[in-house]
Amino acid sequence: MDTEQVTAVVIGDVALIVVASWLLGALARRLGQPTVIGQIAAGIALGPTLLGRLPGDPTKTLFPPEVLPFLTVLSQVAVVIFMFLAGYEINYRQLRSGGRSVLAVAALALLVPAGLSTGAVTLLDGMFTAVEPDAGGRTFVMFMAVACSVTALPVLVAIVRERGMAGTSTGAVATTAAGIMDVAAWLVLAAAFAGTAHSSGPSWLQALVLIVLFSAVMFLVVRPLLDRLLRRSESRLLSPVPLALGLALGSAWVTSMLGLHPVFGGFLAGLVMPRRNEVPDAEVLQPMEQTAAVFLPLFFVTTGLKFDVGTLDADGLVLLALILGIAVLGKLGPAYAACRFTGLGPHQSARVAALVNTRGLTELIVLNVALESGVIGPGLFTVLVLMALITTFMTGPLLTLIGRKERPEKEIGRVDEPVGRIQAQ
Repeated sequence: MDTEQVTAVVIGDVALIVVASWLLGALARRLGQPTVIGQIAAGIALGPTLLGRLPGDPTKTLFPPEVLPFLTVLSQVAVVIFMFLAGYEINYRQLRSGGRSVLAVAALALLVPAGLSTGAVTLLDGMFTAVEPDAGGRTFVMFMAVACSVTALPVLVAIVRERGMAGTSTGAVATTAAGIMDVAAWLVLAAAFAGTAHSSGPSWLQALVLIVLFSAVMFLVVRPLLDRLLRRSESRLLSPVPLALGLALGSAWVTSMLGLHPVFGGFLAGLVMPRRNEVPDAEVLQPMEQTAAVFLPLFFVTTGLKFDVGTLDADGLVLLALILGIAVLGKLGPAYAACRFTGLGPHQSARVAALVNTRGLTELIVLNVALESGVIGPGLFTVLVLMALITTFMTGPLLTLIGRKERPEKEIGRVDEPVGRIQAQ
């Protein structure tokens, strides 16, 4: 293909992806599921799992190898923007004022599944090597701990709003605990992947030291400078969006050069971006959200092109059952126990546990980082994508089942609005 042909195919692919994701996302909402479920389904349907099995392999026709690098770049830019939003919407006020329930849920729902996965990789290594021959080592163990314990904060927030739980104690505990777990999980993942993204890059210890230094510069130097600049520009009516976008992409570039995936830089930029009275600025949020919402389906398709459920064999199914047990029981049981121990009622506790079990887009980003860094292969990638889909899909039915047994929860006094505004995710 020449440049004009590649350009035409990329434009056509983007149009197809956006429309297909919009249609299946709307269908998912009508079925009581988060929009992200439909968008992920669209990405999988356009890949080898479904469309690729039709006569003539339409997947290869629609997505020839020459255009995949361009779609991948666009999808990575969208993911960096999304991760910026995930960091920017972390509510520091709620994190500081979180009560006993929040801290207990965050600790147990993160540490228990992480510990169970670490034990499984160590004691049942044969089950993992049957699917992932290179299983083992520090990075792999730390990755599996995060993969089984992460919570998808944006999906959780969307469910909380759709279910009318915004402003309730359940919504506040679940979203704040998820925010704490998000920050902790990405820090652990950064430590695990330091030095693994590029074979010619620095060693993991050198990369980790550089990342710590870069983070210190971002918080101690860049953040105060940005805060001063934004305060001065308010009187001149200058838009902060180009500054936020430049910060996100620039930080992503730096972390990539330091041996980490660009998503870490996007998340760090979101944490560093100044807020107005500790509340995210709507002038920054809305344009960035709209951009991410339009182009994130490209990420789902590039993920779906790597995912083929038809390759799952008996060993893969056994490993999927094990990982599902660790991921689900390791979240539901400890989160419920933490809520009950700190004074929440049984139905409130059950709803919080169901909410923090959702994974969605955050899990897919973690898995793609691991696949691109060579930490896992396609076999384990397929198993973990299925785990992410199942745990996200089950959240809605679980909440419906719990909700049938009691009256709607009364709103608590005044709780800050839960973090997160990306409705589509």
